Amino acid sequence: MKPLKTTKTLLIGGWLLGLLLWVGAGHLPHSTGTAQAQNQHQGASPAGAQVADANYVGSETCRMCHEDQFKNFSHTPHAGLEQEASWHGRVVGCESCHGPGKAHVDAGGDPTKIINPKKLSAKASSESCLTCHAGSDDHNNFRRGSHWRNDVGCVDCHAPHDPSPVPTRPGSTTLVTGDVRRNPESTSLYMLRASEPQICLKCHSEQRAQFNMPFRHRVLEGAMKCSDCHNPHGGFETRQVRLASGTDAPCLKCHADKQGPFVFEHAPVKTEGCTICHTPHGSNNPRLLVRTQIRQLCLECHSNAHEIGAPNTPNFHNEATVRFQNCTTCHAKIHGSNVNRTFFR
Repeated sequence: MKPLKTTKTLLIGGWLLGLLLWVGAGHLPHSTGTAQAQNQHQGASPAGAQVADANYVGSETCRMCHEDQFKNFSHTPHAGLEQEASWHGRVVGCESCHGPGKAHVDAGGDPTKIINPKKLSAKASSESCLTCHAGSDDHNNFRRGSHWRNDVGCVDCHAPHDPSPVPTRPGSTTLVTGDVRRNPESTSLYMLRASEPQICLKCHSEQRAQFNMPFRHRVLEGAMKCSDCHNPHGGFETRQVRLASGTDAPCLKCHADKQGPFVFEHAPVKTEGCTICHTPHGSNNPRLLVRTQIRQLCLECHSNAHEIGAPNTPNFHNEATVRFQNCTTCHAKIHGSNVNRTFFR
C-alpha cells in the first residue's frame, strides 16, 4: 500500500507543478487579437490597467463612432509620432489616454466603460500625460509646481484633439517652452488652447490688471512672455520662476548689469531679491517700484528707529530739504558698486 500511495502523491504533485509552470508562462485564454493589440500599444497610459479585461481595439475602431475627434487628432503632433522610428512600439493612439476600448465597444459605446479624462481630477488626467511627458527638464518638476497643487492640469492649457494654431500677437511666438521659441511658425506644436499671455491671464487676473498700469513689463504688447520668467510646468522655485543662472533671479537675464558680483554688495539685492523694491508685472510708480518715492524704500531699512536692518550712523541728512529726499542723487549705485562702499556715484 505504501508504494502506491507514494506514487499517487508524486503524480498529483507533478501535475500541480506543471499547471503552475503553464500559467506562469502566460498560457491563459484571451480574446482573439488581444496580444497583438497590446504589443502595438506599449506606450499606453497606465490608466488602462484600471479597466478590467484590458483589451485594445485600435484607433481605427474608435474612428467608426468618433469621426470628428479622430480627424482632428490625426493632424496633431501626437498622431505624427507613429511615423517616428524612436517611437516604434509606443504608438500614441486614442487608447493611450482613454485606456483599452474593448469593453466600451462591446457595451455599445457605454461611456462608463472607457476612461474620459474630462471626468478625472486634474491630477489624475495629468498623470496620463506625464506617462510620456516626464522625461524632459521642462516637465520633470510638474508635480512640484503650484499648478499641480492647485488642481490645474495639462488639459486646462492644452487641447489634445485640436491641431489648429492659436491666434498670435505681433512680436509674440506664443509658445511655452524655450526650445521652440526659435520657431514662431509652430504655434500648434504644443496644442495650446490660447496664446500667451491670454492663456495665463484667464486665471491670473491680478496680473492682467498690473500689465495695464503706467509702468509695466510689456507682456500684453508681445515684447516678452510669461514663460520668459515662469515655467508653467513647475519647478522648485517660488512662483515657478525660471532662474537666470545658478540661484539668480530671472530679472537678471535681461538686467545683467545689476548681477555683479560687486566689490561692495548691497545685501538686500542678494539676500531678498529684486522684488523687495520692484513689483515685476506692473506699477503706478516709475521703475516698477513698490513705493511712490525712493527714500520710502531706503528708510524701511536705513532708519535709526529700525530695530532690524542697517541703522544709520548719526543722521546728518535733513529730510525736510528737497536735496535729501532722493537718496539716489548721491547713492546712485544702489544694486552694488566696485568703487565705493556707500554706493556713491
